[in-house]
Amino acid sequence: MTENEIKRIVKMQRDYFYSGATLRIDARIQALKKLKSCINNREKDIAKAIAKDLGKSNFESYMCEIGLVLSEISYMQKHIRAYAREKRVHTPLSQFHSRSFKKPSPYGTVLIMSPWNYPFLLTLEPLVDAIAAGNTAVVKPSAYSPNTSQIIDDILRECFDKAHVSVVTGGRAENTALLNQHFDYIFFTGSQSVGKEVMRHASEYLTPVTLELGGKSPCIVEKSANLKLAAKRIVFGKFLNCGQTCVAPDYIYCDSSIKDALLAEIKKQITLQFGVHPLENENYGKIINEKHFKRLLGLMDTKKVIHGGQRDENTLRLEPTVMDNITFSDNVMKEEIFGPLLPVLTYDSIDDAIHKINSMPHPLALYIFTSDKRIARKVTSHCGFGGGCINDTVIHLATSQLGFGGFGESGMGSYHGKEGFFTFSHNKSILDKKTWLDLPMRYQPYKTVHEKLVHFFLK
Repeated sequence: MTENEIKRIVKMQRDYFYSGATLRIDARIQALKKLKSCINNREKDIAKAIAKDLGKSNFESYMCEIGLVLSEISYMQKHIRAYAREKRVHTPLSQFHSRSFKKPSPYGTVLIMSPWNYPFLLTLEPLVDAIAAGNTAVVKPSAYSPNTSQIIDDILRECFDKAHVSVVTGGRAENTALLNQHFDYIFFTGSQSVGKEVMRHASEYLTPVTLELGGKSPCIVEKSANLKLAAKRIVFGKFLNCGQTCVAPDYIYCDSSIKDALLAEIKKQITLQFGVHPLENENYGKIINEKHFKRLLGLMDTKKVIHGGQRDENTLRLEPTVMDNITFSDNVMKEEIFGPLLPVLTYDSIDDAIHKINSMPHPLALYIFTSDKRIARKVTSHCGFGGGCINDTVIHLATSQLGFGGFGESGMGSYHGKEGFFTFSHNKSILDKKTWLDLPMRYQPYKTVHEKLVHFFLK
């Protein structure tokens, strides 16, 4: 798609927004209802597309993508009227004959740029929030997941007029053309390097942004943890989607006294969950493309692999792989892994672990396994991170009641449920002043009596 075509789409959407067509709550609910029906009708097609791009099973596609989108739609349908309602706030005595309120209002025309690792979820879920808030939207799915991008395009063409929701497919040229446009809000999910470019372009128009990025999310295993359960939940979270999850445990950081016992449990769990030969498991996914496959092989130090490590270059599949005796200077610790490599590091005290984590860029997620509530409170209070779990991994992003997002190097802003609605809304602060009384004290010429009254009201 050319830049001129993209310009026409943005203008068409802005005209449509200013017509007021998206402001009625009933119209937003109907739009969400139609989208939900279409997703239900095309569920098998969506799962097939995701399988072609990432090798996900039907169950995993529904659990981690399709089902979560449907859940977000249901949540918005239930709560949209309450969220869109004006909220009255306290008015000071000096303005007692007035009404003060906040009015949630859509930004206008928004841009949603999504990644390839959860291509359906991370495109449609923010779109649901944007529609619920009353915006028009231009959606740009990833070029790395073409089959899912195509089914998204088909669904959104069926459900929406292009003036309301449009899909732009393609690669870098289209990304650049989109970022050169004046949007009212930009929502981006992806890498830190591209996030910086998004923010730089947004600054040209002072466009507000939400950046959902990533980072090296630590998984702390403290010595009082239930190691069997910890291993089970770590293996699930780490190797879900073949490790290509922005909130996957990037590395294990465990107490040195329990490392060997933990590693034994992790090896057992990998075999229990993925079989003796994971590359033959039809429910185990693949790496998105050859570029990322080779990048992961470059991060894998075969001398430190203690479990897994086998791969199939023809199918781009790489076994769940555990690496021991890793230090923070190893290559695998110098960038976000985003694949099925699990390095294990140790600490001697929880204070040392907290200090080390805080010396690194803020991660998108943090996980702590412990039976000591005091330790859990200490870690979650003293460490900086976007969100996370105590005694589990990744599932904090599966509830619409919890906002999801990072801060600092892992992003800015959040979404899901109420957070998502207000991410795509601007709260107008309005004071409704009555006309039947007009106190003279604020007008010149100022008099002593006026000064005393002002002091009285503003104390």
